[in-house]
Amino acid sequence: MVGVGVRSGAAVDEVLGLVGSVLREAGLNARDVVALATLDARAAEPGIAGAAGRLGVPVRGFASGELATVAVPHPSSVPLAATGTASVAEAAALRAAGPGAVLLVPKRKARRVTCALARSVPVSPNEDAVGVRLLPSGHGYLAGEPHSSPSSSPTRTIPIPTPHTTAAMDTHTHADAHDLRHHGDAEVRDEKLIDLAVNVRANTPPDWLRERIADSLTGLAAYPDGRAARAAVAERHDLPARRVLLTAGAAEAFVLLARALPVRRPVVVHPQFTEPEAALRDAGHEVERVLLREEDGFRLDPAAVPEEADLVVIGNPTNPTSVLHPAAAIAALARPGRTLVVDEAFMDAVPGERESLASRTDVPGLVVLRSLTKTWGLAGLRIGYVLAAPETIEALERVQPLWPVSTPALVAAEACMSRAALAEAEYAAHRIGVERAHLLAGLAEFDEVRAVAAAEGPFVLVRIEGADAVRDRLRCLGFAARRGDTFPGLDRNWLRLAVRDRVTTNRFLQALDQALLMLG
Repeated sequence: MVGVGVRSGAAVDEVLGLVGSVLREAGLNARDVVALATLDARAAEPGIAGAAGRLGVPVRGFASGELATVAVPHPSSVPLAATGTASVAEAAALRAAGPGAVLLVPKRKARRVTCALARSVPVSPNEDAVGVRLLPSGHGYLAGEPHSSPSSSPTRTIPIPTPHTTAAMDTHTHADAHDLRHHGDAEVRDEKLIDLAVNVRANTPPDWLRERIADSLTGLAAYPDGRAARAAVAERHDLPARRVLLTAGAAEAFVLLARALPVRRPVVVHPQFTEPEAALRDAGHEVERVLLREEDGFRLDPAAVPEEADLVVIGNPTNPTSVLHPAAAIAALARPGRTLVVDEAFMDAVPGERESLASRTDVPGLVVLRSLTKTWGLAGLRIGYVLAAPETIEALERVQPLWPVSTPALVAAEACMSRAALAEAEYAAHRIGVERAHLLAGLAEFDEVRAVAAAEGPFVLVRIEGADAVRDRLRCLGFAARRGDTFPGLDRNWLRLAVRDRVTTNRFLQALDQALLMLG
């Protein structure tokens, strides 16, 4: 389904030219077009009507209110102000394609025309979870046998209450019981276990990315030049290059922020990735914690963050809870004189990257961190980036070592910003939703297990009484799960589980059943 946005006076040839370009980008041709979709007020525009006539397809018009309800990955303030829809082309394409629709090509622009391409991917008969099958075998946060039959158990979920009280405030200024330097890789480092502890997509990097990285090795005699990769990241987020800083993984960015910013009262919202607090402590800062609570679904209450905080760090979606906070709730944390750091390392695992703030320039003090480690399997290469105001980027650059990102990592970053790569990541995000729903349904069959059902990332957080002992039993049965007690706000009764393919999940659920029986 092709979505089209036009200004008055757009010619038929201009519309057809951009439609043809989008189709070629997706490897399709005019015969694959089912309809042109647009805002109903524009459906009779000569450019759209004439283009549809030449293609031999109908024009489908949608009311602005209907399109405004469609989440789009590349919103723009101009069409939002003019039509009430943040991207007419993307919203119309997705709406016309129907349930399960994904963008094959996000919006492309000509002088007076925008165009996007979407399709609906049907659910395979053996998939009982809500979602769609998008990736071929061997891709996604999956591996093994993606066409295996689902569990025959009925689906049910354990609801998490909605927020109703303010999150607890807990101030820590010294080392405590939480091992902030423990990460999931430690769970699988020395043993051959089935890995549910590390949140890196299985069977990655894909072959095309491996080849690009391998080809870069011929240029290792030259010093790294990050200009092309920086420009690619900027274009991907529709930002100027001066708002982009490439880093050796998102973890380096936390260190740079802790060293570069004149922080007096930093606050970290927990449970979340522990490196931000560890980096702040290492830089000599006293760190305060806002602890989100299970009874509130681990959801953010902006009122819980003290007004005096001049640095606030939060993850979205949050590791390890997998909760996706509304962009508006996070943006509400912004204040004059405050730096608001949002760790979006897992945002590309969310379909449409809804609730992302990456392309926003209207939020004061906003710093967004991104990682290419998880979706593309580049943990060993170390590549991420920072999106922020130019003056913040300059401050971080001043404390960053020379040539911090290697040539292979720069090549990978540029490659992962390509249109084809972004489409592959979008497919993977939808697939994750299918497999996550299957995992949650299986966990719901255990009376002893309580999962955070509002999960939106490539992992889920579960509470099991005596989870530390369960984790040890699972290791004996060949499975590695991420311990939860190293995250502030959690204790030994929590585990984080990476989303894998259906076969691996079913085997894990059998092992979990055995582990619980062993422990009585």
